[in-house]
Amino acid sequence: MRRRWLLWGVLMHGCVTPPPPDPAAAAPAPPRGDVVLLVGGAAPAPEAGPITAVVVKDGRLAALGEAEALAPWIGPETRVIRMSRGVVMPGLVDAHLHLIGLGKRRLTLDLGGTRTLAEVKARVRAAAEAAPPGAWLLGRGWDQNDWSDHDGFPTALDLDPVSGHHPVALTRVDGHALWVNTAALKKAAVTQQTRPAAGGRVVMKHGIPTGIFVDNAMALIREHIPAPGPEELKQAALRAQDECLAAGLTTVHDMGVTLDELAALKALDEQGALRLRVYAAHDGTAEDLTPALAMDPLIPDPAGPGRLTVRMVKFYADGALGSRGAALLADYSDDRGNAGLLLTDPTVLEARVRTAHARGYQVATHAIGDRANMTVLHVYHRVFGGDAAAARPRIEHAQVLAEVDIPRFGAEGVIASVQPTHATSDMPWAEKRLGPERIKGAYAWQSLLKSGAVLAAGSDAPVEEVAPVLGLYAARTRQDSLGLPEGGWHPEQALTGAEALAAFTTGARYAAFQEDTLGKLDAGYIADLTVLSVDPTTASPDALATAQVMLTMVGGEVLFLREGAEDPEPVPEVTETATTAATSTVAP
Repeated sequence: MRRRWLLWGVLMHGCVTPPPPDPAAAAPAPPRGDVVLLVGGAAPAPEAGPITAVVVKDGRLAALGEAEALAPWIGPETRVIRMSRGVVMPGLVDAHLHLIGLGKRRLTLDLGGTRTLAEVKARVRAAAEAAPPGAWLLGRGWDQNDWSDHDGFPTALDLDPVSGHHPVALTRVDGHALWVNTAALKKAAVTQQTRPAAGGRVVMKHGIPTGIFVDNAMALIREHIPAPGPEELKQAALRAQDECLAAGLTTVHDMGVTLDELAALKALDEQGALRLRVYAAHDGTAEDLTPALAMDPLIPDPAGPGRLTVRMVKFYADGALGSRGAALLADYSDDRGNAGLLLTDPTVLEARVRTAHARGYQVATHAIGDRANMTVLHVYHRVFGGDAAAARPRIEHAQVLAEVDIPRFGAEGVIASVQPTHATSDMPWAEKRLGPERIKGAYAWQSLLKSGAVLAAGSDAPVEEVAPVLGLYAARTRQDSLGLPEGGWHPEQALTGAEALAAFTTGARYAAFQEDTLGKLDAGYIADLTVLSVDPTTASPDALATAQVMLTMVGGEVLFLREGAEDPEPVPEVTETATTAATSTVAP
């Protein structure tokens, strides 16, 4: 009873002085980062001051600034990555590639980089000797424009002596022509009487099929090639994913996936195996779009585990310049009587664009020639009424433009999705196709930017190499890897370093409706980051051409870290006092 009255007295009258609070217990624990990057700098140069440290917590950027000021964020469980040579930037984006196509190219016969027909034939012979008897032999990457020992398209007769009994189908580097041997022609029952669908061309000589099929005519062969199974598609996607992450990419725009390819990507995402962000477009070339458009757009929370977004449909207006399938307003300068191919009737294209837009999908249309670009701009104007800001329609490539059409991109809100390395790959022969006047409206990135257009940049891999460093270099220099031509090819259309980086970051994010959560070095944004060995906005062209990817981070996870990229662990300084103290602790 006495203790009860004593406690009552304490509560009522404060007769007993409480113990002083423990300062350590009262102070809140300082925040700790999950990952802290200690780097040499940031690009683009921040307005708020130097950035030599980036703190990541719960998948987001928590703090950015100088390393000394952010040291309290480092705790016992924090992963600290020191890269004094590294320059951190928003995660790089490829706004136009074909992910599973890239993986397939690595898993089948890769003809990229071949400089002679003889070299191609040697690779085909080796592959044929290793393949199971009678199996289709598939490959991609040849470009007759690069061959020094052959002029013009090759033929089936070039393949027959080296392919044995295998039917062979080799896709041109741009994906717009197919080269087959006689065995494949027989499998597909192609004869002198065979006629392709509209928008396609079977190349003939003396009325006989040569073995070259352009654009829509490729279906005559492809419908006879066994389709890859689900596991094969998933393996191709995973192979390509590894390559993209190692190239510094955090997001890719997969431009035209079939329903089977989409099923493979969804399965990988559900399994947690899709670590790269994939912004996918339905393949608008499907004869029946009903199954694709019956699906609602898939838009995951960028902070969640899902990495697959499906909210776009990709159509085709024409073919490619290299195979003379791009639709031009006048004939090719080096092929009189040929003005290219419109792959989709404009009336049909407009109807499909309207349907996709009504279902809540963004639309993108492949257009390379000036006639194709003009056609698509007219279609977009009729569908979106000249105010496309909310819908953000895209033109993929926007490669050859009539002068009158360039201002329309900015004025009407049409995104120009361009691939800088196309210019440096095409420059040896593009002017032969177009002539000296038309070439002025080709690969016209600076003119598009001045029109007010948003530029989103990509590679079109596997047409080109996936590495965005090569795209940044091409955009700035308009030169090949040897620095030619001196001063750049039509240098008035080159981008500055900052403009080029924006096209691979903020522009590409805008083109995917992701600019509010991704694409900035700012606290609160999702931690998708790329670290390069140089600042791409200020590095010399030579340094940029040889730049290395040091680290790729997606959603706060380090998914690629170059071996040897980290600085050695700092060695603690040993002072005389510390040495004496240490010695005294072990003295008898």
